[in-house]
Amino acid sequence: MKNVVEGSFAAAKAVQLCNPGVIAVYPITPQTHIPEELAKMIADGELDSEMVRVESEHSAMAACIGSQATGVRSYTATSSQGLALMHEMLFVASGMRLPIVMTNVNRTLSSPINIWNDQSDSFAERDSGWIQLYCENAQEIFDTHIQAFRIAEETLLPVMVCLDGYILSHTSEPVEFLDREAVVKFLPGYKPGFSLNPARPVTMGPLGTPEHFIYFKKQQDEAMGKALETIRKVNREYSSISGRLYGNGLIETVNLVDGKDSALITLGSVAGTARALLDKMGIGLIRLKSLRPFPLEELKKACQGLKSLGVLEKDISPGCNGALYNEVRSALYGLDGRPRISGFIAGLGGRDISMRDMEMVMRKIRCRNGKLPAKEGKEVVEWLM
Repeated sequence: MKNVVEGSFAAAKAVQLCNPGVIAVYPITPQTHIPEELAKMIADGELDSEMVRVESEHSAMAACIGSQATGVRSYTATSSQGLALMHEMLFVASGMRLPIVMTNVNRTLSSPINIWNDQSDSFAERDSGWIQLYCENAQEIFDTHIQAFRIAEETLLPVMVCLDGYILSHTSEPVEFLDREAVVKFLPGYKPGFSLNPARPVTMGPLGTPEHFIYFKKQQDEAMGKALETIRKVNREYSSISGRLYGNGLIETVNLVDGKDSALITLGSVAGTARALLDKMGIGLIRLKSLRPFPLEELKKACQGLKSLGVLEKDISPGCNGALYNEVRSALYGLDGRPRISGFIAGLGGRDISMRDMEMVMRKIRCRNGKLPAKEGKEVVEWLM
């Protein structure tokens, strides 16, 4: 049976079923609905968790680091400036290989002050060593959180589940929940391989001297590479209990069939707007679900044979285009018959991306079909304003 709920409730319900022992919370718009729902579940006896009310988002992540290090499944949620305030602690969590799960309800970073949606907050943390998974709708929010705990605990990497503020967090959609028995079978109780325990002393987060530090970072990078297969596997196994599959867990392609030589690449809720126009515009869609680890080989395969590719993103790397545009260009460098790549910066600060905007973007991508002119190596980056 489907339940019509906000995206925030879908996230909270999934977390409840995953039964974290510690939930550290600090309010910030627009993620506050999630800890509010979890607090209600705890008060009503529906969730047996310790909710730690801290004085800042920095402290929320510090609390999760402490509890996860002692072998307790831990969770938190944040947005925007809150995620930025966590910056220092994000590196501590990933460097200690702690499988914390965090929801980031995407909201633009100030200044000027803005509480609406874009993805600049999570993009700013893409090098912090966290897996980043992006959701398109409320059903995917529910499913991805359950997968996230499994992925984190198998890879020993923290996972950030990203969903667009207001567009998803405050919008009600039909969501099919799983029962607790199915979730417990998919995600058994957490049993850490090592933890802080006076009976079995270990050192965690030690001094990394210059001759040793690089080895720690190499291990993190290798773990991120191995996480690609873990994400694929968890996506497949989850589909067997839910009937829902999100591409291969890393990337989803839509309408990329023979005869289609143009495609749009994007991530998050805006993919839903794009889907409505694919047949009309005769174009394909490549939706990234995983930004970290970056699905390099999957992207190359999806783009093979394309002549024109557009990257639509809700972030900006000032002075250097959009971050996703740069990553896509880097990933496809040297690909035989590489498509012409156009970039589109849109939706910053919550500006609406309308059907008319999307149709215009798709028309431009399609019109740029073909190889770059012999004397012109420059590709196009536009702002939708």
